[in-house]
Amino acid sequence: MTRHDEDELQRLAGEYVLGTLELAKRSAVEQRLPRDAALRDAIAAWEQRLLPLTSLAPPVQPSEQLWPRIGASLFTPQAVRQAGGWQAWWNSLAFWRILAGGGLLATAALAVMVTLQLQAPAGPGYLVVLVAPQDKSPGWIVQAGSRGGKSRELSLIPLGPTAVPQQKALQFWTKGKDWGAPVSLGLVQPGQSLKLTLDKLPPLQPDQLFEITLEPEAGSPTGRPTGPILYIGRAVKVM
Repeated sequence: MTRHDEDELQRLAGEYVLGTLELAKRSAVEQRLPRDAALRDAIAAWEQRLLPLTSLAPPVQPSEQLWPRIGASLFTPQAVRQAGGWQAWWNSLAFWRILAGGGLLATAALAVMVTLQLQAPAGPGYLVVLVAPQDKSPGWIVQAGSRGGKSRELSLIPLGPTAVPQQKALQFWTKGKDWGAPVSLGLVQPGQSLKLTLDKLPPLQPDQLFEITLEPEAGSPTGRPTGPILYIGRAVKVM
């Protein structure tokens, strides 16, 4: 398997576990699982990496209005008619797969947001899990989106401490598919959250690259990454 094939496998497995694949792609993955051991192993590994995120916030008792609101949004008369009635909804395997597939992403993302008391963006948003290249252990979460149709904002959230040698620093980068080179988003303090506005950059896009590298104390002297990549991930659209 080439490096490109391995990267594509990891991307597919990660999005499957996060629950962000379109239904047709998710169904295609599930059809591959019985005969594709490498894909099964990749999905199992992603589940193990992301499961600890669910423990970042204590359990919260939902309000009495939650389930009625979910039911009202899912089972509108128009939606029920289009699906062929209540029985068709209830017996739809695809419907239950959608609910189950998004569970880990919802739990992990909500745990981070509740713990850090973040306000979700009002417009389309993206989520990135930055993992260590060696063992794929999650180290940071990136949440990006727009607020009120105005400024585009990004939050970088640590999931744990990062050891940084003396006279070295963490530098945050991003790169779109058609960009010539990565763009620096600034230096990062170990274990501290960072909030930025992205109005001077092109709009965010699915699969956009984000990474944190180890650089000299004052940052990269060339304007491009020069040190080893400590954490890396690609954006998935979640809202």
